[in-house]
Amino acid sequence: MTGTTATWSNWAGNQHSTALLTVRPRSVSDVVEAVRQAAAAGRTVRATGSGHSFTATAVADGHRIDLAELETDVSVDVARRLVTVPAGMTLHTLNELLAGHGLAMPNLGDIDAQTIAGALSTGTHGTGAKLGCLSTFVAGLTLVTGTGEVLRCSAEENRDVFDAARVGLGAVGVLVEVTLRCVDAFVLRAHERPAPLAEVLDDLPALYETHDHAEFYWFPYTDRVQVKTNDRVPADDRPLPGWRGWLDDEFLSNTVFAGACRLGRAVPALAPTISAVSARALTERTYTGRSDRVFCTPRRVRFVEMEYGLPREALPTALAELRRIVDRLPFKVLFPVEVRFTAADDIWLSHSYGRDSAYIAVHQYVGMPYEPYFRAFEQVATELGGRPHWGKLHWRDAESLATAYPRFADFQSVRSRLDPHNLFQNPYLSQVLGS
Repeated sequence: MTGTTATWSNWAGNQHSTALLTVRPRSVSDVVEAVRQAAAAGRTVRATGSGHSFTATAVADGHRIDLAELETDVSVDVARRLVTVPAGMTLHTLNELLAGHGLAMPNLGDIDAQTIAGALSTGTHGTGAKLGCLSTFVAGLTLVTGTGEVLRCSAEENRDVFDAARVGLGAVGVLVEVTLRCVDAFVLRAHERPAPLAEVLDDLPALYETHDHAEFYWFPYTDRVQVKTNDRVPADDRPLPGWRGWLDDEFLSNTVFAGACRLGRAVPALAPTISAVSARALTERTYTGRSDRVFCTPRRVRFVEMEYGLPREALPTALAELRRIVDRLPFKVLFPVEVRFTAADDIWLSHSYGRDSAYIAVHQYVGMPYEPYFRAFEQVATELGGRPHWGKLHWRDAESLATAYPRFADFQSVRSRLDPHNLFQNPYLSQVLGS
């Protein structure tokens, strides 16, 4: 195990901290030692992943644990479709490991740079009306508690810890090992098409109930959306030509879009025109591919983001209010708005606890004002029963969140038991969970 003082920042560049000590454990016993070392020094300690949260959830002003070098035994049980891996492994590495054994994750978000621990702890999700967030695929967890205990939990063992730690914000322990339920490797057929927003909203169930995975992007200042559906098919018989993938996913979605955003930031009055052009630039396409390669796409244009999970029936109202907010802002919005869907689950701090959800994610290009935009939508989302994504910007506090999560008090009870001295506390956890 190595230790240094190091400055850290997240991917978006909006969160920074300098820990008094950063340790890079190689074993679970090293993690135990790091936790006990922080406790002996009277300092807090936070584990960090790959920095893809926009909130200050990973900010460490005491000690930091970097899990990138943590090694635990990798176990793949193909027959039972279970894989056990280090929690610091990235989703990209996990996907390659699974593919080598003819397995896959049932669902994924749209990037794969996060660590498994970070993705689970913040409630990372993809889209699919019959599928929950990634944490619903967890069969078991091993964590190091605030007292230095190594604790294994599952539906059969330490069930209350399991219900808390699957989306635990790093508040109940340092995740060191995860067992995931996988599925046989599968192929997806992706269909992307432009459409009028009104047409999509007129019959939303036809979108999310008839496809395995469905989402759409609304382009501000227009009545246009880009709809994407992914469905399982038996064969990879329509692979995307290399030039088309480069054109759409690299050149248009990253290179050209980055240039358009820089232009919009320099000349805000052009934003509506840029949005209209963007809405027309991505044409219809259909292709097939390995599931994780269809789910995940490169994201090279930097932005900040807020996302709210809403009762599914509230989506049309929320979008109508959002359009009015965008039109009234004293500045322009340069990024499209993303809409996704997940199924209800039983994880205490999951955004979809106890209800089927629709998610609305609002973004803004780095360097552009965003707080009035995000705060205005947060007020709308809160009034509609929304729950903020734990890894994305929001201003909710513990008092407000306690009423949004029926098992909030149960989570606090587990947290108090496993971290009695608030060793894992940081300003973000003070905000959302209280002191």
